[in-house]
Amino acid sequence: MTADAAAQAPARAQDPIGVFDSGVGGLSVLRALRTELPHERFVYVADSGHAPYGERDDGHVIARARAITRYLVQQHHIKALVVACNTATAAAIQLLRDELADLPIVGIEPALKPAAAQSHTKRIGVMATRGTLQSEKFARLLASLHGQGTFVLQPCDGLADAIERGDAIKTEALCAHFTRAIGQFGLEPGAMDTLVLGCTHYPFVADVLRAHVGDGVAFLEGGAPVARQTRRLLEARAWLAAPAPHMAETPPLFGSTGDPRQLQSALLRWLHLAADVQSLRIG
Repeated sequence: MTADAAAQAPARAQDPIGVFDSGVGGLSVLRALRTELPHERFVYVADSGHAPYGERDDGHVIARARAITRYLVQQHHIKALVVACNTATAAAIQLLRDELADLPIVGIEPALKPAAAQSHTKRIGVMATRGTLQSEKFARLLASLHGQGTFVLQPCDGLADAIERGDAIKTEALCAHFTRAIGQFGLEPGAMDTLVLGCTHYPFVADVLRAHVGDGVAFLEGGAPVARQTRRLLEARAWLAAPAPHMAETPPLFGSTGDPRQLQSALLRWLHLAADVQSLRIG
């Protein structure tokens, strides 16, 4: 660490971490971040007014990622950014890193590498948005694992949106449809023993998916690795927040570009957290 960076460290340690997703799915990543980094402050933006990213073109996703990042840097002085969306990571993260070289930026990608490492049958199902599966970043990731397993890719049009809106009937129907489309799950040779949840919304319906694929199938998501990488980057800069004695954990700040009630409902349902949500106009 340089002398300038060392001088900055105490001040930056108290700044918050920005987190954004196209909607409420990134709460699965925020949950992992709060477990890994319990003394940090977080600002979460749900871009629900422009969701779902996975069914938008790259230009739209890049424009939204830039606008939200600019908002978090200028209005909240974040010390790190977590792009808690597979589609936004694939489309925009390299551009954000190029434009903001001094800001630690962590993205998320489908957990193909750990899936290949742990699968016994070497047949792996991958559920993700169409935008993620068609991205160059995903193509490079898949190519890097050539010969390490067979990946059955399933674009799940409409599923993130159904989860976002809390539509249980449509969510159930889509989970049933997409798991059937992927093929046979199980532990026997030729079946898929691992399912990669390649969208941050999907972990919140893991119980619905489980009913369709069976108890023996391993589910892999990206929240915990993202949280560990965020810790590593902050530790390297000495920007980790110190625990404050005798003080309760600081709740995150939440904002949404869509209906704030949607995010409030998701917070109660999935994080058991009652919180105010600010209505935002970004970009």
